[in-house]
Amino acid sequence: MSQVWLYTLVSVLIVSLVSLVGILIVILKQKSVKKFLLFMVSFAAGAMLGDVFVHLLPELIDGGHFNLMTSVYILCGILLFFVLEKIIHWRHCHHAAVKDHIHPLAFMNLVGDAVHNFIDGILIAGSFMLSIPVGIATTVAVILHEIPQEMGDFGVLLHSGMKAKKALMFNFLTALTAVLGALVILGLGIDDHDVVQVIIPFTIGGFLYIANADLIPELHKDVKVKNSVIQLISFLIGVAIMFLLLFLPTHGHDSNIDGGDIIGEHNSVIEEVH
Repeated sequence: MSQVWLYTLVSVLIVSLVSLVGILIVILKQKSVKKFLLFMVSFAAGAMLGDVFVHLLPELIDGGHFNLMTSVYILCGILLFFVLEKIIHWRHCHHAAVKDHIHPLAFMNLVGDAVHNFIDGILIAGSFMLSIPVGIATTVAVILHEIPQEMGDFGVLLHSGMKAKKALMFNFLTALTAVLGALVILGLGIDDHDVVQVIIPFTIGGFLYIANADLIPELHKDVKVKNSVIQLISFLIGVAIMFLLLFLPTHGHDSNIDGGDIIGEHNSVIEEVH
């Protein structure tokens, strides 16, 4: 279990550090930022859907844990993210601040970002409790999504009149709530059954919502043929990375979910691939 703690804490710290990527808005020209975001949003959408259909769902199905309640929890995950966006004006904005793009107030953005990152920490910790490869895949998907989101959040703070250094500091502090979310799951000693039956389906629901209701609609705003091809290629690369992560070893994982059936299933998949 100590390895799960190590992997989880390192992962959420890396995710938190991604919040500093907003400095690119200051360093790079706006045109360069837009091109970068075009690539990252497509990449993130592919990685998130890839994580759902390559890692998370297969783990549940192979372990015999997919049932009616699993579908209910997935729907709850989708509804949770929908409600969060509605209540606290939370929108994963993937554009730098511009005059014709209206942003929420800085305070509401920070509150929404803190809640979002707290949930990310919960999802990452739950994924590592399922298995190390699934945890790594989920972390990669979260990081790819965080890059454009954090750049957008940084843009919102600048747009609201905050100085760059202060905006970076507040953005980083809200990002650290991911660590808190992970500690809640690890510290409470939530058992493997709850991870499989509740947290993982919520992760699936959250990823489906973010990818389909947030990221992909952003891609449809640019219909130029060249950019559309770049989007498609980036999307497929994101999915491909999730498949490549199937080759990761599971050494050191000590989960006992149903006698280790899930981990055994995952190892057998890796052996077949090799």
